[in-house]
Amino acid sequence: MDQIDYNVQPPHLYPEYKSTILRSPTKPLMIVKEYLKDLSLPAFGESMIGKFDNDLTKNARKNGEPIGERIKVSGKVMDEYGRPLHNVLVEIWQANSAGRYIHKAEIHDAPLDPNFLGAGRMLTDAEGSYSFYTIKPGAYPWGNHFNAWRPNHIHFSVIGHQIGHRLVTQMYFPGDPLFEFDPIFQSVPKHARGLLIAKFRMDWTDPEFALAYEFNIVLNGKSQTPFE
Repeated sequence: MDQIDYNVQPPHLYPEYKSTILRSPTKPLMIVKEYLKDLSLPAFGESMIGKFDNDLTKNARKNGEPIGERIKVSGKVMDEYGRPLHNVLVEIWQANSAGRYIHKAEIHDAPLDPNFLGAGRMLTDAEGSYSFYTIKPGAYPWGNHFNAWRPNHIHFSVIGHQIGHRLVTQMYFPGDPLFEFDPIFQSVPKHARGLLIAKFRMDWTDPEFALAYEFNIVLNGKSQTPFE
């Protein structure tokens, strides 16, 4: 497995981000043997993907539309050489527009949205492209330190074709004033933080429906998207 490039990736232990104190490795990492890089991961077929799995504005409706600003998040999943990766499983999860997750450990008392689950998935197409419709997530307090608030963000999990094609990361929105106060965002080397910020694309906007953002993901190599 490729060595981790700490010029781009955050350290395993970043004390300002308290969760890393417990979950960071205490022993040297094991190097995966070279031949294991070529083993194929489980293949994902289209049969496991539902009609609205990539549309979070529809996949949990009960009695109306979800509340908040509709957005479209699209991009490509690529390998280290910029080649598009098809049939890659892309999963997302996020808070609702009020900044609340549907999770038993949630501490934020913002309202739940009965028409919004906050999770979706899809496979990349032949060009390595994906696209989700969703609601722009709200900021929320998270108890890491006094008056700690997470910037608006969407979590991504990507499972590709090889063991090196596994990534869990977060996508942020341009111009968020909470960037400078967030230890998770700050744990990424400064010059690499832009890899986590989506690009606003007016030309991709759906008129009268949703604003659009572009977020491309690189699964390995020197330009690899930073892990969360």
